[in-house]
Amino acid sequence: MDKTFASDNYSGVHSRVMEKLMEVNSGHAFAYGEDPVTREALEKFKEVFGDVKTYFVYNGTGANVLALEAMKGRATTVICPSTAHIFTDEAGAPSKITGMQLLPVPSSDGKLDLEKAREYLSFKGTYHRASPNVISITQATENGTIYTLDEVREISKFAVENNMYLHMDGARLANACASLGCTLKEMTAGCGVDALSFGGTKNGLMFGEAIVFFNKDLARDFLRLRKQNLQLHSKMRYIAAQYLAILEGDLWLENAKKGNEMAAYLRDRLVEMGVEVVNDVKGNTVFAILDEETTEKMQEFCYFYVWDEMKSEVRFVMSYDIEREDIDQFIEKLKELK
Repeated sequence: MDKTFASDNYSGVHSRVMEKLMEVNSGHAFAYGEDPVTREALEKFKEVFGDVKTYFVYNGTGANVLALEAMKGRATTVICPSTAHIFTDEAGAPSKITGMQLLPVPSSDGKLDLEKAREYLSFKGTYHRASPNVISITQATENGTIYTLDEVREISKFAVENNMYLHMDGARLANACASLGCTLKEMTAGCGVDALSFGGTKNGLMFGEAIVFFNKDLARDFLRLRKQNLQLHSKMRYIAAQYLAILEGDLWLENAKKGNEMAAYLRDRLVEMGVEVVNDVKGNTVFAILDEETTEKMQEFCYFYVWDEMKSEVRFVMSYDIEREDIDQFIEKLKELK
């Protein structure tokens, strides 16, 4: 197969995004975000999210790290689920760069357990420990689960009551909104999120992510902070143009719906042939049980990741460009090996 089910990072650039890049790729433009394309994109973010401050950066880890850095106080720590990307998959970058300790809350489904998180509140009462002043959640989670709007509001309420900020890692925010049938604003500003890492690379962009501050006080002097942390792109129009492409005409939603629909279709085809699917498929991710021998042979045909070797659990992620024919081809190959 010429496509993989490994990650939505593997897919190419959406044609409309590429067209937008070509459209802005003429003449000279002021650097570092002083160009008209970037200004237009920033206004588009206000149209979509409300009264916000938005900053473009290179990648998702940079977006997460800088958002957390903007929330940092003295002797601050970050509460997050033990499965969070910032804890498991960013090589310690959040702690190395921000200097903040991450406090992982045990989680089996990717979501934050507030009762378990509450145990860390005792840290606030002693100067022998750093104070948990930030909560970070991922929407959709690394486990493929999706917080409901009420669940996010509950976490926000918990944060406010305990004088904390709420950060949302939205690498797959589009898939979560598509699943819940809500707007980007309803999911974020409407639920009390203070800062958002809004992913684009997993949803059709070539590169670039956006940090959106709903609590605009956190954006104070952020231009210098972005520069200090190596995330200032000189030719900013090329990140901005891509976000214009996916926000105009709701291409972000179209792409996300496609990924979600293909995940549901893959789930159904797997179940039909007796493969155990272990998650409730809401977004664009499917977890299933495949024996080691079958997994290795299928990975040669269409690459995907092993999620938990001990359980023989594998993960399939559907990109916006996956078609039913791709899944049918995968299933036919799987049938040959079963």
